[in-house]
Parts: sequence; structure tokens; C-alpha cells
Amino acid sequence: MVTTAPYGSWRSPVGVEDLTVGSTGLAAVRVDGDDLLWLESRPDQGGRVSLWRRPFAGGAAVELTPAPVNVRTRVNEYGGGEYGVSGGVVVHSDLADGRLWRRDPDGTVTALTAEGVCWYGDLDVHPAGSPGLAHGSAYAASGVVLAVREDHREAVVAEHGEAVTTIVAVPLDGSAAHDLDAVTVLAAGADFCSTPQLSVDGRVAWTQWDHPAMPWDATALHVAPLGPDGLGAVETVAGGPEESAVQPRWLGRDLVFASDRTGWWNLYLYDGSAVRALHEAEAEFAEPQWVLGTTPYVVLPGEGTGRLLSLRTVDGTAHLAVLDVATGGLSPVAEPGVGADSLDAGAAGVAAILNRPDAPATLSTLGADGTWTTVRSASAHAPDPASVSVPRDVTWPGEGGEVHGWYYPPVNAGFVAPEGELPPLVTLSHGGPTSQAHAVLSLATQFWTSRGFAVLDVNYGGSTGYGRPYRERLKSRWGIVDVDDCANGALAMADQGLADRERLVVKGGSAGGYTTLRALTATDVFTAGISSYGIGDLEILARDTHKFESRYLDGLVGPYPEARDVYVDRSPIHHVDQLSAPILLLQGLEDLVVPPNQAEAMADAARAKGLPVALLLFEGEGHGFRRSETIVASYQAQLSFLAQVFGFTPADDIPVLPVENLT
Repeated sequence: MVTTAPYGSWRSPVGVEDLTVGSTGLAAVRVDGDDLLWLESRPDQGGRVSLWRRPFAGGAAVELTPAPVNVRTRVNEYGGGEYGVSGGVVVHSDLADGRLWRRDPDGTVTALTAEGVCWYGDLDVHPAGSPGLAHGSAYAASGVVLAVREDHREAVVAEHGEAVTTIVAVPLDGSAAHDLDAVTVLAAGADFCSTPQLSVDGRVAWTQWDHPAMPWDATALHVAPLGPDGLGAVETVAGGPEESAVQPRWLGRDLVFASDRTGWWNLYLYDGSAVRALHEAEAEFAEPQWVLGTTPYVVLPGEGTGRLLSLRTVDGTAHLAVLDVATGGLSPVAEPGVGADSLDAGAAGVAAILNRPDAPATLSTLGADGTWTTVRSASAHAPDPASVSVPRDVTWPGEGGEVHGWYYPPVNAGFVAPEGELPPLVTLSHGGPTSQAHAVLSLATQFWTSRGFAVLDVNYGGSTGYGRPYRERLKSRWGIVDVDDCANGALAMADQGLADRERLVVKGGSAGGYTTLRALTATDVFTAGISSYGIGDLEILARDTHKFESRYLDGLVGPYPEARDVYVDRSPIHHVDQLSAPILLLQGLEDLVVPPNQAEAMADAARAKGLPVALLLFEGEGHGFRRSETIVASYQAQLSFLAQVFGFTPADDIPVLPVENLT
């Protein structure tokens, strides 16, 4: 039977605990010989990441790194490329000590790097006897792992003013396990580098860039031979002040890479003498390199001129296809809308972490008949398809042109709203801000839609997935374009009868939290706001943040301190008197990016104005919530907050959040 009940009060099949219990993060799939490897992270283990392996053809999965090992790296703070594997030899980073460890097929564990404040990522493993080491390399007998190293030793930071990032070669025999300087530095001098890749003929390719550019702004793609004493003469293949050339991969002796030289990240091939496009299109074959170790495409094994399994984004929609290097033709291997967070291929076959708009993410393998078989699901709780809200692409006018977003209608097979009632709308502002809202199933989104909320996930100007000109709309205008696009999107949904104009919520975390706070202090569109560890003071962010983002605001706001007036003007903390709506603030007490006093100042301002306000501070949490108890408590608080502000009774048995100034 279908029950008629107000929006927000529907009993949902997605419980608060479903957001953590039985929820698993899947990442970094690799195919090595007859084995399939991947990473799993679980909120119920404090977000610990572990490495798993099972036979590709099927069989029991084995955890290679049991607790307390945490397979993560802090390179660029966002990490990535935490492990590599080849010929059964696994090398991984452990977050606890930052060291690299080798795990052999017989279970032997060997330290490869010394203790100290050096972090390693983007690992490229080549055991002894690998083809690329047979060309005069000093590592032919020991084997080697190429890596990005971020050196935080006190003397290094004192000399350079910040941590130093280099490409290093680490012998696989453990001979560098007691001296941080025993590894060989191959490429140095740039502020950042990524994606070292060794070819079968002994050449190393990598990407590098310098402040104030981010890797999606301007990079250089280099190639150099690996010799006994390091790298030989360096050749620049692509890149420049207005070009992002990223993700190099060797196809035999040819080099494939992605470049946005046309305004779109397309794939190119360099044969040693010239560069040619493989498939020119208004589509993105890469994503912004927030983390290391990503794989937007992979070289497929086999004879001939080569094939690539690639993920491309067209108008925000994901497409998986095989690209023929010779002809540039594309052959789909999944329905439009099915994307992948990770891809890999080997002699045993093809594997991916697939994501879909209507089902949880899965670790899957591709069969010879073109069908995908699930190995592992990210969620033990698969919602009833009749209660899943499937997103639809929506657009609306913006100052810089058309703006994109994903609209999720309220859906629950057991409930309908009273005739004539419009749903409250949660407008999501993603983080980054140079990131993208993907049309994939998220239990966090379904948490709202199944209770009777509509959700608008906004790809405001500055988001990726729509070409370089679209993401450059945010250049020097962070806090303006993103806010306007979110506010105008919410109003557009209300004007189309898809949302209640009197119940418009803006919600975001980190950079999305900044947009949320700006929207609540610079507009009067939203009638409630939820900020998770939102940035309230841009000056603090500019003065005291990690190396990777230390000059990010130069492009988003302006150089600091030269443009200090702009920073002050766009910081919500300086406009608390203009706060216009009830607000819930969620903050970790160990947050080094956004100090807790910023959330406390926003709460004080709301109290002073008599606005409904609630502030929750979480012990042991930093910039982003990892603990299951925190995630559960935060969503219970959000639901209780909106229920009290908008005047509905939730079906959930949850604690009533104390909200000040509520009448």
C-alpha cells in the first residue's frame, strides 16, 4: 500500500546506519598475472584502507594488509597511488610510518625506505628482469619502484621553504631501508610531479608543474632514458602555460597522454617524432588530478597497433569504450552513464570499479562476451529499485552561460505527498571547487530523496567535465560564480515546480561548505544551510595550508597578500551580520585546514541575530569525517535540524538536535 505523507516524513529504506555499516569504499583495481587486486576502505574501521587479492577467474578474496596496516599516503595530502604491483611483487605505503613496504607472493614483508618524514605515491613497480631494466639500468638485478616522493625533513623544508617533491627510484631489494638518501632522485626542480612510467625500452615519462599552477592549469610532460646514474637527456613532449598534459602511459615504445590543448582533455600519441590526436571530440578523457594514481584509461594487451579502454565524459555523462589507436574509433563496453573510478587490464582480462546512477559501485570484470561480472559491491544494502531516485540532467542560465546540474526527484515506493505539496530541495555544492558532481548512486543522496526531499547536485562554473573554458569561469571569481550558479539553480527548480521556494537548503563540505556559507551571507535565496567543515576565512586558507593548495587561491581569488581586500570581501566570516537563514554547522575539532573557531564564530553570529542555529563539534575528526559514529551522528543531526526548521516529523527514531533560537 502507498501512504500519503508530507515530504520529509517518509519512512526510508535507507537507514542512517546504512551510510556506514556494510558500506565499503572500493578503489585502485589492478590486474597482475592471474590475480586481481584492489583497495577497500571502511568507515566502521575508522576509514582504514586495506589491500585485497583474489584469482581473476574467481575464488576467495584475501586481505594482504590486515590491521593495523593502513594503505594510504599523504603525498599532496590527498594521496593516491598508494600501491603498485608487478609479477606478484606488491609495494605499498603505510600511513602510520610513511614507508614503502614490499610484499612477496610467499608472504615475506620487506621495508624498502627508511623511517622519517618522507611520503611516497604514484608507485610504478618493476621487479628484477623487467624489460625496461635491461638497458643499462642500475636496477637490473634488484628491481625498482619509481615513485613520487614528498620530503618533509626539517633541513629540506628550511632550505626550500616548503616540502620538496621529486621522482625517485627505490631499489626493491631493501638496500635503501635505512637511509632516506639511499634512494636515487631522478627528476627534481619542479614544485610538483606525478605519474612516473617506465617503458619497455628503458625510458621514463612523467608530468611536472610549478606554483601557482594546479595540474589542470599548466603542466609539462617529459621523457628521459633511465641509465646507470639516473636519467639522461630530458625531452619535453607536451604541455605549456595554457596546457594541461597529464596521464602518460606507454604503448610499447610510443607514449599516450591526455592534453586539453583544444579546450578538452583528449588523448594523444607521441611516436618519438610527432604528436597526433587519437580521437578529437568535445569530451573529457581525463579528470582533474586531485589524487595520484588515477587511471582514466588503460592500455589493453594484445597484438597490433594498440587499443585503449577509456572513460570519457560528454556533457557530464560517463561513457566507457575501447579506443582503436590506429583508427580512432570507439566501441562502447557499457551503457551511457556507467562510469569507472579505476580501470586496469592484463593478460587475465579487464577490471574496473564501475559506478552507475541506479546501483551501488562494484568491482567488476569484463567477459569476452562484453558483459560485466560483479566481484565486490560497495554496499551490502542495495536499495529497492522502485525507491531509487535516478538523476536527470538539468540546465539553467548563468552569468557565464548555461550551467549544469543533476536533479534527483523525491522517490519512495511506499509514499506519496499530499496533492499540491512541493518538495523541499537540498542544493549540493561539491568540494574542490575544481571537481565534479557525478551522476552516480550515492546512499547519502538517496538518504534524502527517499525521505521526500529533492536534491540538486550543482556543477557550477569551475567544475570539470565540461571543457577548460567551463572550469575557467571560476578564475578569480570563487565565491561569486559558484554561489550565483547554486542560487540560480535552486530558483530554477522552484520556478519549474520541482521544489518548494520556501524550503530551499544549501549544503556542502570544505570548499562546498565555503560556497554554502557564502550563499547564506551573500544571498537571501536559501531558507536553511548545512555546512560541514566549511571554509569561513579565505585568508587563513591562503596563509596556512598544505603545499599542494598553497597557491591554489592565486587563480581562484587572486595573489595573496596583494589581493587581501578581495579575500576579506569574499570571506563569510567577515559578513556574519548578513547571515540570512537557519544554519547547522558540523566541525571536526582536529581540523587543520578549517580551524574550529571559524564554525564557532558563524554560530555566534547566528545566535546574535536570533536565527535558529546548531553547532556540533566532533572529537578526533579532522577535515572530513571518517568515523562511522561521526557520520551517523551528523546525518541524524541534519535530518532533525531540517525537520524542526521546516516543521515536519521524521519517521526515523533519532535524537532531537538542540537548535537554539527556534520558535
